[in-house]
Amino acid sequence: MVPLSFAQQRLWFLGQLEGSSSIYNLPAVLRLEGDLDRGALGAALRDVLERHEVLRTVFTSVEGRPYQDILEASAVGEVLTVAPAAPAGSTADSPAVAEAIAEAARYAFDLSQQVPFRAWLFPCGEREHVLVLLVHHIAGDGWSLGPLARDVSTAYAARCAGGAPAWEPLPVQYADYTLWQRELLGDAGDADSVLSGQLAYWRSVLEGSPQELVLPFDRTRPAVATHRGGNVDLVVPAELHARIAELARAEGVTVFMVFQAALAVLLSRLGAGEDVPIGTPVAGRTDQALDDLVGFFVNTLVLRTDVSGSPSFGEVLRRVRERALDAFSHQDVPFERLVEELAPVRSMARHPLFQVMLALQNNTDPDLDLPGLRASVLPGPLPPAKFDLSLTLQETFEGARPHGVRGQLAYATDLFDHGTVEAIAERFVRVLEAVTARPADPVDRVQVLSAGERERVLVEWNDTARPLAGATLPELLSAQAERTPDAVALVSGDTRLTYAELDTRANRLAHLLTEQGVGPESRVAVFMERSTDMVLALLAAVKAGAAYVPVDPQYPAERIAQMLRDSAPQCVLTHTPTSHLLPETENVPRLVLDEPATQALLTDRPGHAPQPGLLPEHPAYL
Repeated sequence: MVPLSFAQQRLWFLGQLEGSSSIYNLPAVLRLEGDLDRGALGAALRDVLERHEVLRTVFTSVEGRPYQDILEASAVGEVLTVAPAAPAGSTADSPAVAEAIAEAARYAFDLSQQVPFRAWLFPCGEREHVLVLLVHHIAGDGWSLGPLARDVSTAYAARCAGGAPAWEPLPVQYADYTLWQRELLGDAGDADSVLSGQLAYWRSVLEGSPQELVLPFDRTRPAVATHRGGNVDLVVPAELHARIAELARAEGVTVFMVFQAALAVLLSRLGAGEDVPIGTPVAGRTDQALDDLVGFFVNTLVLRTDVSGSPSFGEVLRRVRERALDAFSHQDVPFERLVEELAPVRSMARHPLFQVMLALQNNTDPDLDLPGLRASVLPGPLPPAKFDLSLTLQETFEGARPHGVRGQLAYATDLFDHGTVEAIAERFVRVLEAVTARPADPVDRVQVLSAGERERVLVEWNDTARPLAGATLPELLSAQAERTPDAVALVSGDTRLTYAELDTRANRLAHLLTEQGVGPESRVAVFMERSTDMVLALLAAVKAGAAYVPVDPQYPAERIAQMLRDSAPQCVLTHTPTSHLLPETENVPRLVLDEPATQALLTDRPGHAPQPGLLPEHPAYL
């Protein structure tokens, strides 16, 4: 029995944990125009199944351990499903056809019973079809779609000519790679093994790495990710692409390293901190014999980027280069084995070790060359979101000259709105503009906001001016008491006062203050702890026309004395628990609100508001 590769093992485990799903499907969608021989196409797909063992493998388990069970091609059955003809007038771009393509791409393989390869043919007219080739990730990767399309083309041409494909046998099969991988890496318990040495490197490099990046989410992360995704296009113009390439040459780094450093700077400026782990895929085809093989070879590296200490972008590039070169020289450890070894806190809500992926794509689109047909790649349905954010970039060239970069920023809709990710994509390009123009500037000065965003933040959001009514605070309170006299206005412990009660009690205390000479332009000090009486005291001072001066009893005695001298209050309102902390003040009366004598005076005062001739321009608080 052949074991699974480490990459396959993790997908098998996720399948056991989450059940069959389409999360790890790899669809290729192609428009075929011309005279199609359906019989030849079906035979060609069976030929490809015969050629690549991994496409006719099911994944069984014995006592909980998974194994590859390679079937004979004759035991697989038909892998091509031909759909009924679409309604007259339908094209490959019709909504009904698009929905059928999406449904095919969502097909959930039962890997224990079904081979991880299927195809659908959708007729859209006599001379137009859509072909969907679907490979589960456990049997293929992005690179694999190239040799798959090439072999389908060869086999179709042979079948149309009435023969079988006469291709050279593959030097190895995926099962051979699986056994070789385990032999190469050795055992983690062997101190001299490749696996042991590289695991030690990754343990050291990733020690203390953040388990989860803080990003500008629009929503709280759910307990279990739905993997629903969205996509935003991104374009780096040719002139900027040329500057990126020139900066890479000057600093002795790759273009990918410039993108990685710029992405880390952007994420840091958006709140991710100064330690930014980013995942990136590597082809994993370390031997030429694997280049034409369909299979799951791609590996994932975690590149930890340090932007601490206000470095220049040039310094960030030097840090990125040093770590990236070390990482690439230790790329043999499968990411799945690394997760198992480092044992981060497991979560069904996020990807382990990193949540942002960066890929500089150099895979070619699947290119079918079928006799009598013109084949073109159609955009497939949006893939599931495996990460919070995933940035995929592809350089274009005019001859040898940089001609721009196309990109897509995929995102988890659990966390982000489309507009938020559009802004992030725009800011990434803006960061590239800034750091290529002035690489010696500190990265914490890089401007990630557009002029419009800066205007919104600094001006619009700070424009707090509002039209004000000409009424004073006592008038507003009295009007509210008339509108809702029985509504609760104040709660303190077990005490609850309605607006009518609060207004009446504040009015009585205000009358008592006016008898002490309090009025507009005078000041009343309030020296008490938070309580119902403190709120009454503040309101009464204003109703009497004065400005209130809050003095915290917790202040040092010198500070209290200084405040009272400086404000020169007409009166001090206090409580029995705090009155003894008041310094002696000459000619400044004090009213202890909870003393019986004061309560008796208040009972005899009117419940309506005094009329001190108060204007909105008079001070209310000092």
